[in-house]
Amino acid sequence: MKIAVFSDTHGLAQGMIDAVREYRPDQVIHLGDGMRDAERLMREFPEIPVCTVPGNCDYDSYDPEYKVIDLCGMKAFLTHGHRYAVRSGRLDTLLYAAECSGAQIVMFGHTHRAGYDNIGGLFVLNPGTAGQGLNRTWAKLELGPTGEIHCEICKIK
Repeated sequence: MKIAVFSDTHGLAQGMIDAVREYRPDQVIHLGDGMRDAERLMREFPEIPVCTVPGNCDYDSYDPEYKVIDLCGMKAFLTHGHRYAVRSGRLDTLLYAAECSGAQIVMFGHTHRAGYDNIGGLFVLNPGTAGQGLNRTWAKLELGPTGEIHCEICKIK
């Protein structure tokens, strides 16, 4: 399963749209601070499922601050991250919430810093910001049928 993961587009959707057009994922995940950008993406690619969670700048969203979804037989905990104090660099609260949900994968944004790691048995991913700054990034996440996870941080062109 090919998944494109974005966060923090902040009104700059074109780079995300171009990346999806090129990658042609099975699913897109947007981790907040750009819900309207995600809506634009849904209109552009109605055949691709898009899952979103709101960020701290998505003032008009009433969606829940986190979602737990099934991805290729694995549970993924999705959140923007601002309610879990991820900017402090400590992920304890976020990881605890993900563990309590039964997730194997955790995805968050908010920090504008891309990266991924395995922490305490959880695959943790932050795709960075797809909208602002010189290092605009997103993540290609590929999940295999027997639980294999491959990830690549990509630059927005």
